Amino acid sequence: MKLGFVSDSLGGLPFGEVLNHAQRMGVSGIEVNTCGWSTSPHFDLKGMLGNAGNQQAFKQQFTDRGLEIISLNANGNPLHPTDPTQAEGLRNTIRVAGEMGIKTVCTMSGLPAGNATDTMPNWVVSSWPPETQAILCYQWEAKLLPFWSEITALARSCGVERIALELHGNQCVYNVPSLLKLRAAVGPTVGANLDPSHLFWMGADPLLAAEALGDAIYHVHAKDTFLNAPKQATTSLLENGNLMDIAARSWSYITLGFGHGEEWWRQFCYRLKMAGYDGWLSIEHEDVLLNSLEGLEKSVALLQGVMPKAAADFKLQDI
Repeated sequence: MKLGFVSDSLGGLPFGEVLNHAQRMGVSGIEVNTCGWSTSPHFDLKGMLGNAGNQQAFKQQFTDRGLEIISLNANGNPLHPTDPTQAEGLRNTIRVAGEMGIKTVCTMSGLPAGNATDTMPNWVVSSWPPETQAILCYQWEAKLLPFWSEITALARSCGVERIALELHGNQCVYNVPSLLKLRAAVGPTVGANLDPSHLFWMGADPLLAAEALGDAIYHVHAKDTFLNAPKQATTSLLENGNLMDIAARSWSYITLGFGHGEEWWRQFCYRLKMAGYDGWLSIEHEDVLLNSLEGLEKSVALLQGVMPKAAADFKLQDI
């Protein structure tokens, strides 16, 4: 496995400093945010598209430091009913990735409105009352499947081999069954960006999710979640409180090791290997209490101690 981090983890720093910190911490690469919910302070998507000179200059900054570009990340809602810029950002990210020879693009499935006249995304998380099923049918049949048929065709034409969908709340694809359902419909260009932090707060088990996904795992975000049991006991894990008020929330994103300890992360890495995944662990630091650089350094140190790096070489002896 290889270790890196998402560029927005240090979004307040100039990109040269981000790269220097990556080199100093001993990681191998950086996943670069391009659009969507990110202001993408380190990547000018419009300026990169079709501009070989800008692309080469950007890549050279990595080469000079012995780093790799892990992937481009167009996180957001590409099926937003009133904001077409997010879908176009994803399309342009795929085009730029193809031009730059980057084989993986990370994004989210998107979440459309509940019907053709609605203007707000609608996330269905229960089976009743009956209109929930009508919403799901509209979202999948009228919006999600046509969109992803188009996007996967674009990716193939651009030479992008993997689109890794983050299993994220407020998206049509948010768990293992929904990812596998979309993948079965549009083909193996689509796979999972397995981020345990989201599965934690939705009540799933990331260790078993890794086993269930198998070769559909295309990318891994390393992010942890603090589960605040006293608050969870009365509010549940369906939390919509202020993201900055951790004490009042039932769950919050947190620095690696502060929500789940080293032993859990050791098992997670091993489960990934069992599932056949030997790719990137990309740290996404979103802890609002810790300093971003300090939190990232602590996360890097934890994973460097537990993740497998070398290829397996065990062989049974002839007896």
